[in-house]
Amino acid sequence: MGAAPWPDGADSLRKGWKVAEAKAQAVGTAGRQATMKGLYFQQTSTNEEITFVFQERLLAEMKMEKDFFPVGREVAGIVLDVGSKVSFFQPDDEVVGILPLDSEDPGLCEVLRVHEHCLVHKPEKVTWTEAAGTIRDGVRAYTALHYLSHLSPGKSVLIMDGASAFGTIAIQLAHHRGAKVISTACSLEDKQHLERFRPAIARVIDVSNGKIHVAESCLEETGGLGVDIVLDAGVRLYSKDDEPAIKLQLLPHKHDIITLLGVGGHWVTTEENLQLDPPDSHCLFLKGATLSFLNDEVWNLSNVQQGKYLCILKDVMEKLSTGVFRPQLDEPIPLYEAKVSMEVIQKNQGRKKQVVQF
Repeated sequence: MGAAPWPDGADSLRKGWKVAEAKAQAVGTAGRQATMKGLYFQQTSTNEEITFVFQERLLAEMKMEKDFFPVGREVAGIVLDVGSKVSFFQPDDEVVGILPLDSEDPGLCEVLRVHEHCLVHKPEKVTWTEAAGTIRDGVRAYTALHYLSHLSPGKSVLIMDGASAFGTIAIQLAHHRGAKVISTACSLEDKQHLERFRPAIARVIDVSNGKIHVAESCLEETGGLGVDIVLDAGVRLYSKDDEPAIKLQLLPHKHDIITLLGVGGHWVTTEENLQLDPPDSHCLFLKGATLSFLNDEVWNLSNVQQGKYLCILKDVMEKLSTGVFRPQLDEPIPLYEAKVSMEVIQKNQGRKKQVVQF
């Protein structure tokens, strides 16, 4: 689920805590016994299909049943009140952020509490839908291109599935930094979308028919030197007989990525189960290349990174405000449609970010 912005909301639960409470509507300050209604997902075993349910509970209850897990973590709203130790925000501030992994409250709810270190100010020019729908992809793009691959002007970048919500933001960030961008398209519609980008993408590789070889196209575009940075959208790990048909058609093999990578290049992968054989590692060694795993959650796993993380959030909002980022967003939907929308997203039937608005 892309995001869950509120037209209004935030109030402190306990004055001594650095937390805030977000409300869906400005109906006055919530008391300690106020209730919230939010969307959770439930899965009793690893083999069962995930089901989505709405649950109501008291805000004072700090723990939720272990069978239920909060849904929606990208949020935006207005601060109604703050705790005594909060120093970053004041009432009526417009804020946006990402809830931490251990949040008890879902973003898709009427009321929630959030730590001040998870939020930044929302620029006045940015709408609620844009703020909540872009913040996650902006963080991922910054993590991949700035911190993992050290993007700089003149570099060549291959961004797989550039027409996706994340791919679009990554392309826009790479262009802003003066890089030469190559991207892949998974359908004719995606290809047409990418060809309309300004500045123009150096080459759009249509992989929808399975006939075009990504490595050959990239080497041709770079004069045989290979690309400096690869940001994949998943890769094939096994032979043709062991992979699903859809993967064979849309994803390159890991050997293709290694082949098209230039000397001293950076491969940033989203494939969490990537397996490299000794010959693959030897080839990367000979090229002096690096391999990094893109996991944007690492920023919240250590307080040491908190300052950098907040700077990223602020910069994402600044670029959204100035028009550098132009996200792909569906029309916002009401909360009561969130359950159906989540079920669609779980089946990978949506391309644009879906925002729930209260």
